[in-house]
Amino acid sequence: MNKNSVSWACCVVFLVSSIVTAPPLAGETTDPEVVALLERVDDLFRGDSSEGRMTMRVKTKRWEREMVMNVWSQGTERSLVRIESPPKEKGVATLRVENSIWNYLPKVDRTIKIPASMMGASWMGSHLTNDDLVQSSRYTDDYSCELGEDVPASDDDGPRWLITCAPDEDAPVIWGQVEIEISKSDTLPRTTRFFDDDGELVRTMSYLDVKSLGSRRLPTRVLMVPADEPNEFTEMIYDDLKLDVELSERLFTLQSLKR
Repeated sequence: MNKNSVSWACCVVFLVSSIVTAPPLAGETTDPEVVALLERVDDLFRGDSSEGRMTMRVKTKRWEREMVMNVWSQGTERSLVRIESPPKEKGVATLRVENSIWNYLPKVDRTIKIPASMMGASWMGSHLTNDDLVQSSRYTDDYSCELGEDVPASDDDGPRWLITCAPDEDAPVIWGQVEIEISKSDTLPRTTRFFDDDGELVRTMSYLDVKSLGSRRLPTRVLMVPADEPNEFTEMIYDDLKLDVELSERLFTLQSLKR
């Protein structure tokens, strides 16, 4: 797995908002306060279904790009992303159904199923990979987590809880440890740090610009910075988000992908 990649549950969920209610808890996380905080993080942008519009900005050593896209999700297994701009990529779309992904390229009117050999490739030039789009772990389901010492106030958000999560044995996750800082003032996440199996920091995700979005108050900007390339980033900005909307299952088909 490329160390610059981002897990589906922790980053692309901000892209497609795809998970429903929490499953039964697993592992050793039994502290009710920890469970409640983690479920709030896991379900922050999620509903039975979702429809939204967002801007993704990507900066690497060689170039910068910005894309505006519409996103839909239904349940835990279906999501659709369709690019609106820039004009040269308008209509490019990605469909996920369970563990399969298809890309539609309107310039050649071709639908391509992503093979296993390409799952580690970058998605649309971002720090996301195709493999990230089919990950679906949850903190309360795949990690054993505990509260650490509070993080002192360093900004207007005030002090934060610090939760450290270690993966359960045989859990389908790539991280060796995850640290989450949650603001005590509004119980919203502010920072998440992801470490590999050797304890080395891989990336840091920041949750910024808290505003009212749809029926919830949410961070509307999510910034991911890879530790080995601190001058690079992938940034996702939500312009609009509606949760628990009525969506037809036909939206998540290969026929719909071309529309």
